[in-house]
Amino acid sequence: MQRWIRFEHSGRPGFGTLEDDTVTVYEGDMFSSPTPTSRTLALKSVKVLTPTEPTKMVALWNNFHALAKKLDMPTPEDPLYLIKTSNSFLAAGETIRRPGSYGGKVTYEGEIGIVIGKTCREVSEAEAEAHIFGYTCVNDVTAVELIHKDPTFPQWVRSKSFDTFGAFGPVVATGIDPTGLTVKTVLNGDVRQDYPLSDMIFPPARLVSSISHDMTLYAGDVIACGTSIGIGSMKEPRNTVDIVIDGIGTLSNVFEQ
Repeated sequence: MQRWIRFEHSGRPGFGTLEDDTVTVYEGDMFSSPTPTSRTLALKSVKVLTPTEPTKMVALWNNFHALAKKLDMPTPEDPLYLIKTSNSFLAAGETIRRPGSYGGKVTYEGEIGIVIGKTCREVSEAEAEAHIFGYTCVNDVTAVELIHKDPTFPQWVRSKSFDTFGAFGPVVATGIDPTGLTVKTVLNGDVRQDYPLSDMIFPPARLVSSISHDMTLYAGDVIACGTSIGIGSMKEPRNTVDIVIDGIGTLSNVFEQ
């Protein structure tokens, strides 16, 4: 297993692998035979960036049996998803900010994200694994009261694509099997979500295959696999929200009202 990270150091971007608090710097292309160097950096000496630069983040809805049961929703025949736009992407340690145009509830959604490793178009489920580079932590932040504000048109993309609403990172973990992992969301020190990834309706390979028949996925793109029970709003003037997936890491951000 390796944990890949992108960073800025002395004003220049770079990438490498993270072990404990030390970054081993690599050269080349993260997704295609990157070359390790002899250079290392202390994690505290770098600015952490989003671990990839996606062209898009595909975000799932109704992909966990427990949440579907709670909401009394049927199991979907195909993955249900929306797109979070690139302006929303936010790195670990950065601040999630309330948009000036919206005064309602803002919710967290702790999720695992699939990171694509190479161009993926119309692949079978058996082929999909070879197109998965690794996995990351996602906070799918949502201006929830906007979704059904207009009864004629559910506003999923708008509610989830404000600047800073697409937090993910801090790393991409490779060489792991996510099916035995759990996602925890910790808000101001209290565990609000704690659910197993084995409860997914559409597991990673099936998601990648299905979505690749709708649109081309590129190296670095992220599929946020959806969330389960425990979604809630961030009510304090200043909120610390951590998405914790053992085996991957902790995505920590502050939400300021």
